Amino acid sequence: MTISARILAAAMLAALALLPAQALRAETAAETAIRAALEEWRQDFNARKADRICDLFAPELLYDFQGLPEQNYALLCARLHKALAGETPNITYGLRIKEILVSGDLAVVRLTWISTVTAADGTRETTDEQGIDIFARQPDGTWKIIRYIAYPERPE
Repeated sequence: MTISARILAAAMLAALALLPAQALRAETAAETAIRAALEEWRQDFNARKADRICDLFAPELLYDFQGLPEQNYALLCARLHKALAGETPNITYGLRIKEILVSGDLAVVRLTWISTVTAADGTRETTDEQGIDIFARQPDGTWKIIRYIAYPERPE
């Protein structure tokens, strides 16, 4: 093997060794972006910022919530705007992310939304809503939810 062939082989091996590290960095960057998008949505909802409340969701969104027929982006946005327009009951959200799995331009997030509803008389009710959100990387590099399944946690 000539010296130039050895140098080429060594360079190729070094490049191959970097691929897993680059993929890991891409997954970490995606996880960070998805966490930030979810947290931003939670803060916007709790601050009642209706102008950006649908930005987390892709127009092709479809979702299932226990006991309801399949829903879509237009129905969700209408429901979110209605929830933010009313004075009472006031709804706020907390968030626990259990896991984010990234594969290329798709990611699956297991999470729990903690909704607290405060009625006009000040009484509060808190519900944990388990869910799985499927995100897709958009052409502009952002991550948006394209599918989700949600269901309230049942007391034991």
